[in-house]
Amino acid sequence: MAEAVPLVPFVAIVDDEEPVRKALDRLLRAAGLQAQAFASSEAFFAFAAARRPDCLILDLHIPGTSGLQVLRRIGASGIRVPTIVITAYDEPDTREQCLAAGAASYLRKPLDERLLFNAINAALAKPAAAR
Repeated sequence: MAEAVPLVPFVAIVDDEEPVRKALDRLLRAAGLQAQAFASSEAFFAFAAARRPDCLILDLHIPGTSGLQVLRRIGASGIRVPTIVITAYDEPDTREQCLAAGAASYLRKPLDERLLFNAINAALAKPAAAR
């Protein structure tokens, strides 16, 4: 009987800034995670219809749709994916709105790698039914 191969967690990244997308993609892959980066929420939702990520890193300020709107859409659609909101503009009201809308974590740019991986690990540690 073949031994089961552990699944590698899949993390999606939505950020309109190409350097941020590339840096996060490289960082996550170097840590042994599967990663896929998207420049827009529309591209993410089109992809997520076929393959749901285990975790989402979501920029708060993306053109067309805010990260908060994306969080609300995720909640309304029934997609259960723990989401880490990242932003360069930390505002207490926005932080509270994101957490109330279902964000698992809210982190400020520039990102501290240790805090980011702590947030990813916490999100992945939740049972799948709670995600």
